[in-house]
Amino acid sequence: MVRNVLGSILALAGATAAVWSPFRAWYDGRHGSTYRIDDLFSGISATKAQVAGSILLPFAFAALVTLVGLILRSRILVAVAGLITLGFAILWMVRQGQVTGSLSVDSSGNGLGQGVAMALGGGLALLLAAGLLPGRRAAEPEPRPRSDVPTPDTPYEAPYEAPYEPRHALPADEQPPYEPPDGRPRA
Repeated sequence: MVRNVLGSILALAGATAAVWSPFRAWYDGRHGSTYRIDDLFSGISATKAQVAGSILLPFAFAALVTLVGLILRSRILVAVAGLITLGFAILWMVRQGQVTGSLSVDSSGNGLGQGVAMALGGGLALLLAAGLLPGRRAAEPEPRPRSDVPTPDTPYEAPYEAPYEPRHALPADEQPPYEPPDGRPRA
């Protein structure tokens, strides 16, 4: 249970960091929400995107997959959400590196910003959470009845003996009629 709680908290923190990251500076003060999702596949451009068409979209999808994974207690879905987050952050870094020639970080705030770090950290947190979550357990099989114990509907079989039948009993048509016993009843 502790693993489930810690894994869930870590997964929610990772998903929150991933969704929050586009609203932070990604490169040279430019927020991640201004990068178009198309820029990840065709190359980074100076054109600014609307929030709904920005790189926020894959991170929001990863957060949704995380929530579904936590509800269903699926380690695989949480891991997929982490891979989506890391994949899009790394893809952005590759495209940005192609445009600028290199990726840099300096003390004056130029280069890679906090948003990239949050996206990468959120993706790693989701992967750690997937490893920490216990996941679903397979249903316990129903116990099989023991084969050496007869059940009420089981006919007599070897090694069990047939019910006792006295050998000296008379056939049913030759038995004397029932007569009550003589004397007082026993107490």
